[in-house]
Amino acid sequence: MLTIVIGSDHAGFRLKKLIISHFKSVNFTDIGTYSEESCDYPDYALLVGSAVISGEADFGLLICGTGIGMSIAANKMKGIRAALCFNEFMAEKSRQHNNANVLVLGAKVTDDDLALSILEKWLAASFEGGRHQRRIDKISAIEDLQGRL
Repeated sequence: MLTIVIGSDHAGFRLKKLIISHFKSVNFTDIGTYSEESCDYPDYALLVGSAVISGEADFGLLICGTGIGMSIAANKMKGIRAALCFNEFMAEKSRQHNNANVLVLGAKVTDDDLALSILEKWLAASFEGGRHQRRIDKISAIEDLQGRL
């Protein structure tokens, strides 16, 4: 069974619970937050990214108000390719072309039904490799430059 580590801040809490209850064929590891009390999204981006990098989870899913903060924070981690998706096309291409290993959703800007559909499309897609691998390798090379610039 597919394992996804899922995390949200307070703004994404409700959508996170909806997603977990909707996708019965996915094993979610919920790392928080566990309420709508204000919290800091970078904490959850770090936890989800760490679980993906370590192999504890196949993929990650992050949810905040717009998705912007979570995607910025997660993409600071070497090996994370977090894609903020607003439609099914973006979700599919983020997997096929970018080998995204974390999906990011904005709970305040994405309708519930659309969010579920985006995740379905993202999970159904797979990395195409080929010319896209060359580009992923270049992203990894940029990550390796961190601290040397």
